[in-house]
Amino acid sequence: MRYILSIDQGTSSSRAIVFDEEGRAVKCAQKEFTQHFPQSGWVEHNPDDIWESVRDVVLEASEGYEISAIGITNQRETTIVWDAVTGEPVHNAIVWQDRRTAPFCKQLREQGLEETIRRKTGLVIDPYFSGTKIKWILDNVPGARDRALRGELRFGTVDSYLVWKLSGGKVHVTDPSNASRTMLLNINTLEWDKELLALMDIPLSMMPAVASSSEVFALCDMDGLRGVPVTGIAGDQQAALFGQMCIKPGAVKNTYGTGCFLLMNLGDKPVLSENRLLTTVAWKIGSKVNYALEGSIFVAGSVVQWLRDGLGIIKSSSEIEALARSVEDNGGVYFVPALTGLGAPYWNSEARGTISGLSRGITAGHIARAALESIAFQTMDIVEAMQKDSGILVSEMKVDGGASRNNLLMQFQADLLGCEVIRPTITETTALGAAYLAGLGAGIWASPEALAGRWKAEKTFSRTCNCPDINSCRQAWHKAVERCLL
Repeated sequence: MRYILSIDQGTSSSRAIVFDEEGRAVKCAQKEFTQHFPQSGWVEHNPDDIWESVRDVVLEASEGYEISAIGITNQRETTIVWDAVTGEPVHNAIVWQDRRTAPFCKQLREQGLEETIRRKTGLVIDPYFSGTKIKWILDNVPGARDRALRGELRFGTVDSYLVWKLSGGKVHVTDPSNASRTMLLNINTLEWDKELLALMDIPLSMMPAVASSSEVFALCDMDGLRGVPVTGIAGDQQAALFGQMCIKPGAVKNTYGTGCFLLMNLGDKPVLSENRLLTTVAWKIGSKVNYALEGSIFVAGSVVQWLRDGLGIIKSSSEIEALARSVEDNGGVYFVPALTGLGAPYWNSEARGTISGLSRGITAGHIARAALESIAFQTMDIVEAMQKDSGILVSEMKVDGGASRNNLLMQFQADLLGCEVIRPTITETTALGAAYLAGLGAGIWASPEALAGRWKAEKTFSRTCNCPDINSCRQAWHKAVERCLL
């Protein structure tokens, strides 16, 4: 039996999971690390904390197993700049959630560059992405720009930084799924765009080589794993798409976590969205590139955390389903959880949350139900936009993430979309996707198609309620969103 070590580096913790060649998780280790909030809207990590947490879980999980390959999946867009010789970061990692570059993004929009950037990168102009974060570091860390111009600094998203550390500072590389989240990669050529680099005053020498998502990137230079090849890399949401075996055009997955990330496989041709979705590289295997449409929801599972911590109507997140089931319906209450603005397809950072339809008869159960339903309604908006952009009718959606265990939410999602919502037996789809890519890169499996039969459904939710009720719910939701955007 051969074993693959999957590194799943997230926003609040790092995990390492060992999978066998049947795709079964046999051992897992996890370690949290600190997030830093220097100012309102700023979110940072200490890169050393990231590396130390990864190193610790890798050694713990791999102990007792002969590892054949290593896969990496990671929080995307998070930006690290380090010294090319010493490997010392010049600043804390600026996290994907960070909004400090909003003024510069506004300048870019005012210069009329939105269409140019969308056409080249498939992205909207937003502080979410890495490019403006790199510029901020070069502009604000003393001496950084001069050092960058002398070729002394390197940039990487978290995957690139981890490969650098794992290889002992020998390899500076990334994959197209992560590179396509920087707002600097031309997704048509898979090369760093010189015009965009010049626009943000970023030297090309800082940028990692863009390889594929499944090949031998580097050999590990770490005690206990020395000589083991790193053979798979993908950003977390693309890895989940692959782990869900959404390998054919039109296949859709939604990850229900703190936020929601909905991706549709587009096949080998990028489709630029006319409905404010993102076009991104899903993965590259050999010479074949797969693209995806993506919609990001900022507040999903975190709305349940807010009901717990902000309102105090539940003591733990696990209580939400029972409370929501205590009422037959939402009682006319609609909750638009724009607690940090609205993501796709609205992209309105100024929007603020609203709860409408309140009366004397409304209870905590109605608010809990409306909060859960808000997750499904936001997903519905993205699915409708995807269908318009792609011309593909969504007949089924594979789901994963913590909130996918909520049967009430999943049933309502199926009712809203009028399609099957399918939860797999293996819900560690992000880590599994990285393991699959690593196994392909190491020759453990022959092709993505050879892996497709391993995916199994645990539960399928199908539409149960009648159309008039659902149509009135949709209309009421959209009216609530309109109020939120005023």
